[in-house]
Amino acid sequence: MSELASVPSVSNGSPPPDEREHELDTYLQPLQIDDSIIHNLAHQFSKVYEELALHSDEQFLPTPVTKLPSGQETGQFLAIDVGGTNLRVAFIELLGDADEQLPSANGADRSRATISNAQRPRVRRTLEKAWPIGEHLKMDKTEDLFAWIGDCIAEVVNDRLSSDMGKGPVPDELPMGITFSFPMMQDELSSATLMPMGKGFTMNSDLDLGSTLLQGYARHTRRQSPSSSSPRAKRRKLGPLPPLRITAITNDTIATFASLAYTVKSLPNSRVAAGVIVGTGCNATVPMKLSSLGPSKVEPIKRNKPDAIETVVNTEITIAGACGPLEAITTEWDRELDAACARPGFQPLEYMTGGRYIGELVRIIFFNYMTKAHRPAVPAASLPATLVHSYSFTTTFVSAVIARARSNSELAGELKRRIPPPESSNWGWSPHSAGALRKIAQLVQVRSAGLIAAATVGLLATVGEVALTEPGSPASLPDAVVQTDSKPPSPKSHLSAAQRHNTRDALSPAPGASAWRSGPEELVIAYTGGIIQHYPNFKEQCQRFIDRLVMRAGPQDGGKSVFLREARDGGIIGAGVLAGMETSDKGLVS
Repeated sequence: MSELASVPSVSNGSPPPDEREHELDTYLQPLQIDDSIIHNLAHQFSKVYEELALHSDEQFLPTPVTKLPSGQETGQFLAIDVGGTNLRVAFIELLGDADEQLPSANGADRSRATISNAQRPRVRRTLEKAWPIGEHLKMDKTEDLFAWIGDCIAEVVNDRLSSDMGKGPVPDELPMGITFSFPMMQDELSSATLMPMGKGFTMNSDLDLGSTLLQGYARHTRRQSPSSSSPRAKRRKLGPLPPLRITAITNDTIATFASLAYTVKSLPNSRVAAGVIVGTGCNATVPMKLSSLGPSKVEPIKRNKPDAIETVVNTEITIAGACGPLEAITTEWDRELDAACARPGFQPLEYMTGGRYIGELVRIIFFNYMTKAHRPAVPAASLPATLVHSYSFTTTFVSAVIARARSNSELAGELKRRIPPPESSNWGWSPHSAGALRKIAQLVQVRSAGLIAAATVGLLATVGEVALTEPGSPASLPDAVVQTDSKPPSPKSHLSAAQRHNTRDALSPAPGASAWRSGPEELVIAYTGGIIQHYPNFKEQCQRFIDRLVMRAGPQDGGKSVFLREARDGGIIGAGVLAGMETSDKGLVS
């Protein structure tokens, strides 16, 4: 029976509907954010990031990437992407850039050529396969996980060699790029050492990623005994597979940054200024001057690349050291989720924004509301088991069902079918309870989008790409509280772009031949990840916050604009792009 099955009365403890909605809004007030809160966070983040860049050994880690792709790289490269949820393996073909110095009779022809070149496909993926990383693999011994990864790589390599039969000899080795979505330390691009990690994995830190992966694949390079009848031997009936040569290892944010930089190279007046991941976990990357980093961080870069001026930095901004500003908005529900995590206090920002945790946070808030604040209180035993047990209520369900519901009544009917209460329960889904769940999900999603925007703009302010006013100073725009039931405005409705800086280095592409390139510039934030790509309105809300943060101080230098742009499949494409940058030959050329 529904909690609204009877007329509200004093006897059953239910308040009138208007009063009940007011009580819900009051209960959820700690989740509310506005422009002022997000601006203060962005400003505080920028100051914290400056200190971490100088002093932290766990965050703002320099990488060996000290230049962006030229856009001229070509060839085929094996690429793997080890994420928090899935493993992907593919061959990435880099198609290069058409000649920008195309002869033309006039500027109009040249502009048309520039547009045509920008629209031309620049990357082709072949023989791509994906596998879910089971929870047992995350918890198994490290060698077992990497043996499984080696098997998956071998499957794709074998498919590739089978499709190439008769086209030439088997290559002596395959150049490969790796995206590994976890913190790592690197002195050179072809090797990496694992740092403490999250996302449910229990791998040891201080692990040499390259050698461990090669060991997992190594058995596939050895010829099997003719008498062997193992499934692996049957799968490799063509004989031993060629060995791998790791040319690039990076994490998902660096790969995303590189993948879009390879594409945006041909777009007029656009420059990739940062990269963000908002998926199972979250992270960000940004180019930084070596002068902004501590001496211990700079020394390995200078040792290998004495002329380097900048490096692409792996920020790891979700780890605790960067999250002090979050304390002011941390709720009792955030603390409950944090306390129950495998590593309490390790990644506060990710616990508020990552796909692994959004569904659980929504569950915690709704469960506490129904069992403690709702009138009358609902016993836990009367609620659906999915809402009682930890991590049973997934972010996927929130995104696919709750966030897409058009009304509370429609959602109530859907919830009755999908997650009904126990048969013995006297409670049932109603428009009010469905609406409460829907409002909670909206507030959690909007807060998450705002936090990602604050962290992103904070990064841009740290490296001097945008300016932020001091908290408390007059704003050019009035504060706005985000309405959870309104559609965000188009991110393309108001801002012009900025003039390119006069000075330039390896991470800031040179102006091209086209006259377009002397015009205004937009800063591009490369993004990827299941939440920002697929959660309804998440990217739009994030863009709205970015727009208002950038405009809050008044016009930026030259009217600079900042836009989110999707780097679809950036993890695996970026691995191929970095492999292409680092490989002197052209890989497996078709």
